[in-house]
Amino acid sequence: MAKSSNSKGVVQRARKIQLLLMDVDGVLTRGQVILLSQADGTALEIKEFDAHDGAGLTVARLMGLRTGIITGRESAALARRAHEMDVEFLYQKRAEKIPAYEEIVRLSGVAEAAIAYVGDDLPDLPVMARVGLAVAVGDAAPEVKRAAHYITSRAGGDRALREVVEVILKSQGKWKEAVKRARA
Repeated sequence: MAKSSNSKGVVQRARKIQLLLMDVDGVLTRGQVILLSQADGTALEIKEFDAHDGAGLTVARLMGLRTGIITGRESAALARRAHEMDVEFLYQKRAEKIPAYEEIVRLSGVAEAAIAYVGDDLPDLPVMARVGLAVAVGDAAPEVKRAAHYITSRAGGDRALREVVEVILKSQGKWKEAVKRARA
């Protein structure tokens, strides 16, 4: 079922990518929602992000890829992480993702064929159907894997996004330069 990064179709699609969009829970995180009860009756949400995925986002931006997030939940932790990673587009609390996606397309001026989207679950399918490179994380729902052009070898929240960045930059012949610039 794995769809290889070496396949001609994936490489051709990845060469065109200018904008990398993604979901959060199950893509940038392992999909767990951790709520810590507080004495005042409220709950504190805790999100765990993989540092390698963050480094991948930094390298993507360094090499000229634009980035964005569309997620159904709202989280202050995500807003902070997105800011740290210089994510250009952040749309939270978007159960229906197409309106946010269409706004990003309009604001960015990037053609749909030059957009990649990384998802893991059913709400991601409408966006995946429209982008030039649809990616499912390794532990995505079966329907999402079937809709993907590429399936990562890693699970969401465990360097899957870093893998996607590498596939795109290698396809574009930019990876060696990315390695040099990231070490500087």
